[in-house]
Amino acid sequence: MDTSAYLARLGLSCADVENSVAFLNKLQYAHVTTVPYENLDILDGIPISLDPEVMFDKMVTRHRGGYCFEVNGLLSALLSELGFGVKNYLARFLRGETSIPVRRHRVLAVTCADGRYLCDVGIGQAAPRYPLKMEEDLVQTQCGETYKMEKDDFHGWIVYDLHDGEWRKFYSFTEDEQLDIDFIMPSFYCEKHPDVPFHKDVMVAIKTADGRRALNGHDYKEFVGDTLAYIEEGISDERRKALLKEKFGLAWH
Repeated sequence: MDTSAYLARLGLSCADVENSVAFLNKLQYAHVTTVPYENLDILDGIPISLDPEVMFDKMVTRHRGGYCFEVNGLLSALLSELGFGVKNYLARFLRGETSIPVRRHRVLAVTCADGRYLCDVGIGQAAPRYPLKMEEDLVQTQCGETYKMEKDDFHGWIVYDLHDGEWRKFYSFTEDEQLDIDFIMPSFYCEKHPDVPFHKDVMVAIKTADGRRALNGHDYKEFVGDTLAYIEEGISDERRKALLKEKFGLAWH
């Protein structure tokens, strides 16, 4: 992997690299504010490849984005190349669910000189901009959002976010290490299963310093924290195309 090109895509350089949580913070923040979460290839019927070279070409060379299996997969390859201890896990996305869902989210446990951290750059909704220390019941606040992690006999680790003054289950994962090949099947499920949202309409998002931008279908929104600060509903195809370029750096038909 051309690590210098990948880092440059994020506005970083090899001089920034160090085996520390400070670097992981810088890397994850740069990733979620630079590389958009997006499902445009799925909508175009282009099969998602989890081959590192293909993902590198898509997200680094062609300045595209991707969804969790892609962005976290490429980040995993980068961190391994830089000498970090990386383990890949398959998670259940629990936010908004009323029953236990299928595992369809990829996350990373990364070990550095300062400990072990959960790194995740693959969520379009409100989500951490910095890694979370993998320590039970440690309340961690960042960018106006608050998280904690607990252990459960069934779910393994559960990540919670504080929402309207109450702890809400976000997602969970067990520490069964997954290989790159293990993500092919859940990714295909997300591409093709009739019950998933990824192939139904545009889903694009990117974090900002104080919130996020999101384009879902023909609705564009900007958030400051959890507060909706700006909205355009029912936009035309031409306006959507312009917003994809202007707000997310994506060219699409």
